[in-house]
Amino acid sequence: MVEAANRFSVYSQMEEQGVTVLELSEEKKKLEFGNLHFGTGIKTEEKITFTKNLAAMLGAGLTLSRALSVIERQSKNKSLKTVVTAIEEKIKTGGSFHEALSQHQKVFSELFIAMTKAGEESGTLADSLKAVARQMDRAYSLQKKVKGAMIYPSIILSAIVVIGVLMLMFVVPTLSATFASLGVKLPLATRIIVGLSDYMAHNVFVVLILLLAFFGSIFAFTHSKFGAAIILQVALRIPVIGDLVRETMCARAARALSSLLSSGVEMLNAIKIAGEVVGNNVFGAVLTEAEERVRKGEALSATFNKYGKLFPAFFSDMILVGEETGKVSDMLGQVAEYYETDVEERTKDLSTIIEPLLMLFIGVFVGIFAISMISPIYSLSDKI
Repeated sequence: MVEAANRFSVYSQMEEQGVTVLELSEEKKKLEFGNLHFGTGIKTEEKITFTKNLAAMLGAGLTLSRALSVIERQSKNKSLKTVVTAIEEKIKTGGSFHEALSQHQKVFSELFIAMTKAGEESGTLADSLKAVARQMDRAYSLQKKVKGAMIYPSIILSAIVVIGVLMLMFVVPTLSATFASLGVKLPLATRIIVGLSDYMAHNVFVVLILLLAFFGSIFAFTHSKFGAAIILQVALRIPVIGDLVRETMCARAARALSSLLSSGVEMLNAIKIAGEVVGNNVFGAVLTEAEERVRKGEALSATFNKYGKLFPAFFSDMILVGEETGKVSDMLGQVAEYYETDVEERTKDLSTIIEPLLMLFIGVFVGIFAISMISPIYSLSDKI
């Protein structure tokens, strides 16, 4: 099996290896309903396990080819098996490990490939892989904690929308029929709810389509570059949330830079890759500027010091100390450790802050609905 952009690339690869192609067919991927995969079909946990196991086996003295063969046999993920087999074949034909990884950039990040390349060139591939695994593990753990803090409010808000729609479609029509039979004059809020309910009750399919379009547009907006940039700008201005986002980005940038520099990746390349890790946003733009300024001979800390609202003074000061002592990677590692620990504590406190706000929101929602539905009944009792 060979992975390539097109048929011509396959023929070129085989020709370089001295192989004659008799027949060539494209693999058709089947959709397995019992085990749906999106993207590469390889989870982040599986990549971390792959990296840790490979580092352990290389550290124990196994050759790279044999270590990959063992991992391929042990893996239960078909997608990972395919990738590992392709990498193993590339190495057997004389290719380097980082070159083999670069043919699977959807699976392995630029950071992963760069650190592997540095490890190969310095003869410390096992140590570089351990550093990669540690970096991936910390980044994934941080991402899970932040996402975990957002799950609870997301579920509550989604439940409110669903319950609200169900009440408008099935509960309100019964009450509105009662009001109509009694000839009660309805307040404005009640008339709005009853009118919305009548429309939804008589246009069920339209409502379902609108709901799907609503949630679909939210998903598309949040996953687009434009939407992500707006959400980030808004989040940075929200108390507590803004600090959490800022520290998460600082931790991610510091961890990436520390891992790359400690593995022997040269400074400019490390800054560029760290910018890709942080993402195409205001934080990534700062790292892009830092790369340009370092290329001109300026200190790395100077750029971060300029953007104190995004990268706190602690971040730039620690880098400055590292530059003065020649231990930039160590200082960045301490910075990453500090912010990762702080983010963990903040995510624990976040649920404590969000819960009363959600209760208040639910109370307002239920209160408006209850008052709108009950006030006509009270007006009727006053007449009696």
